[in-house]
Amino acid sequence: MEPSTTSVESIQILTACWVSGAKPDPVFFSHSRRSRRFLRGTEEAEGILDPQESKKLNFNETCAWSPLLTQLWATAALGSLSGTEDVRIDERTVSPFLQLSDDGRTLTFNAKKSKACADGPERFDHWPNALAATSFQSGLHAWMVNVQNSGAYKVGVALGQLPRKGSGSDSRLGHNACSWVFSRYDQEFCFSHDGQHEPLGLLRCPAQLGVLLDLQAQELLFYDPASGTVLHTHHASFPGPLFPVFAVADQTISIVH
Repeated sequence: MEPSTTSVESIQILTACWVSGAKPDPVFFSHSRRSRRFLRGTEEAEGILDPQESKKLNFNETCAWSPLLTQLWATAALGSLSGTEDVRIDERTVSPFLQLSDDGRTLTFNAKKSKACADGPERFDHWPNALAATSFQSGLHAWMVNVQNSGAYKVGVALGQLPRKGSGSDSRLGHNACSWVFSRYDQEFCFSHDGQHEPLGLLRCPAQLGVLLDLQAQELLFYDPASGTVLHTHHASFPGPLFPVFAVADQTISIVH
């Protein structure tokens, strides 16, 4: 038997209350019980009443950004990928405190500043940073970084106009408006952008860090490839093409391909 209009409205109100946290109106449900028998007879004689829009139904729009829906979106996005990007590091940007492997995928930290690096406008001259050789302007992109050997690193995205020179915050990843990064220092993890640092309570240190960039949805996501766990998501209106960006101040990190 089809549900009555009153029953449907009851379910709608309970759903809205569950989303918004409000308490259901006991008077309405008391009236519903008394009138149910009469409405059942009406429905049998005339058919189901046309559905009416309930003024009491008020969905909480914040539920659209719930962790569950984010996880479902991430699962769908990752499942639609044919593979990860072939990201390589632009040697011209590599800090003199870092050594880049021949294949352009591994960065190794060196506490002593290398004198072999020729300085140029693209090179970071103080912070141990490096940019990828290519940027992304549209679409869905993913890449993974092996971070298991490092206790101090940053992985994320940055605008091409990120300053490269000096020891100020304008060229330090996560401390300016041009960079968005997931970072680890010892046993502490956080997401940083424009000097705002959001601590992340991870249960374990990931051996690999996955990055998913959806430029159509304007969404940046970090995940653990081993478990598929979403570690952090960030929604923003990115103002231009984004480069994968890296920093390491302990041992090595490597782009996985």
